[in-house]
Amino acid sequence: MLTPTFLDTLLDLAADVTGGDRRGVRGGAAGSPFVTLGGTLEQAMRLQRRAGERLGLSLDLAALMGPAPLSDVLARAVPARAPAARESGVLRPLLPGQRAALAGRHGSRAALRVLSAELSGPLDVAALRTAVAALSARHEGLRTFFAPSAGGPVRRVLDSCTVPLVAGPAVAGEADGVAAVHRRLARGAARWATAAGRPPVAFVLVPLAPGRHVLSFLYHRAVAGPWSAALVWRELLDDYGRAAAGLPVDREPAPAPGAAGVPYARAVRRAGLLRGAAGPVDLGAPERRPAVFDLRGERLPFVLDAQVRDAVDATARRAGVPHSTVVLAAWALAVGRRCGREELLVGAELPRRPAAALPRTVVPCAVTHPVRCTLEGTADYFLRGIACALSEGLADAGTDEDDLARALGTAGDRSRPGPAQVTFAAHDELLPAAAGAGGLSARFHHGHLGGAEADAALTLVRWRERPLLCLDFASSVLTRIEAARLAADVSAALLALALSAPSTPVDDLLPAMPTAGATLPTPP
Repeated sequence: MLTPTFLDTLLDLAADVTGGDRRGVRGGAAGSPFVTLGGTLEQAMRLQRRAGERLGLSLDLAALMGPAPLSDVLARAVPARAPAARESGVLRPLLPGQRAALAGRHGSRAALRVLSAELSGPLDVAALRTAVAALSARHEGLRTFFAPSAGGPVRRVLDSCTVPLVAGPAVAGEADGVAAVHRRLARGAARWATAAGRPPVAFVLVPLAPGRHVLSFLYHRAVAGPWSAALVWRELLDDYGRAAAGLPVDREPAPAPGAAGVPYARAVRRAGLLRGAAGPVDLGAPERRPAVFDLRGERLPFVLDAQVRDAVDATARRAGVPHSTVVLAAWALAVGRRCGREELLVGAELPRRPAAALPRTVVPCAVTHPVRCTLEGTADYFLRGIACALSEGLADAGTDEDDLARALGTAGDRSRPGPAQVTFAAHDELLPAAAGAGGLSARFHHGHLGGAEADAALTLVRWRERPLLCLDFASSVLTRIEAARLAADVSAALLALALSAPSTPVDDLLPAMPTAGATLPTPP
């Protein structure tokens, strides 16, 4: 057990990452979980990292997001393990999750991602190139490509390789220049992602107007995940600011990613917990579904009213869960009602390896892990059940995707994307809406490159400033009108949860049958 001094210091760190009053957090920690005290997944990861950096202690991320009182979780902290030794040799085994990301059904542009910044102000291109070079030197993930071998793909980490900074032709005469850039990138994304002998990452710089540019970070999900992409942008802007001011930039290597996998027995155990909720989810006409899920998709963004956001926040505080849990619950409720299921699997995007070094490493850190969502009980009971299911998912998030599909018996169905046909991700806390460095202001935009890895995927992109949700959908499974009606159902479910009393039965929150004349959501 920790000494009182260490426990008090950890409680102070918890107050710092949540923005709470230190005395209030200390007073509530004995009887309240971290999430009830205002903690979110990203804040739990920051607390985990700071405990390792400042105190040399390791915290369990799943326990932090679970129902145990915060003081109990912090008291179980243990000494942190030493950082993983950097692997030697030219060829290295794949990291967890990379095999699935490179496999046939994922090895298309559905596995490609883009995160862009709209830059305003005078751009120092030389300083930008210096920042890109420093970033590439620090992170071996940005210097990694995948080579064939007798046993399947392997990693090759180059000693020296700078992520390309490609200058694209200017975009002119477009009402939305950023969207035009993303459309152009989507047309050519497969070329840079499949180039032999080159890491599947790139920066593309496109002028919009004098003093305005779009800088896009393109990456394959076998190289980086959403937390890593946010890290890339934070470090790039910091390095740019230093380089523009004539200061040196850091090129010291970041922590090395670990290659340890998870035993198949873990997947079997997890499958046993999920099996009752597994089953087909058909949001569109079943006869329209292709024999092989084709990975083509579209994106439908929609915004929420600020009053709905504030009401959702109030409901989250009342139930003692993060606001993202309320959004996930609304998504599960909308999908369940539309397809007539009281229990279903929703793939939640979670950190694959919940270690303190994760936020400082460019690594394929995310896994879309099936979470059991049960639509029962009262409103607050339902929300807390979703939060507990997420915590359980975090504990098993290192489970190999292919192993879990085999254990659940869904691996042979090529017409469906996996055990969880609908997914959810919360990206609103990974980056601020805007940031600044070296005289530039950067406003971030999550692009879409025309792929889909699920029948329908809801992403919480922005929350505090003009709340933005994006619904990505498989165009061979759902029409755009069907997707718009599904988005309307999500908005209605969010409003119902926001206005509910704690004892409102879940069955009363949303009609079982969708109405054909539902109000469509507001586009951004």
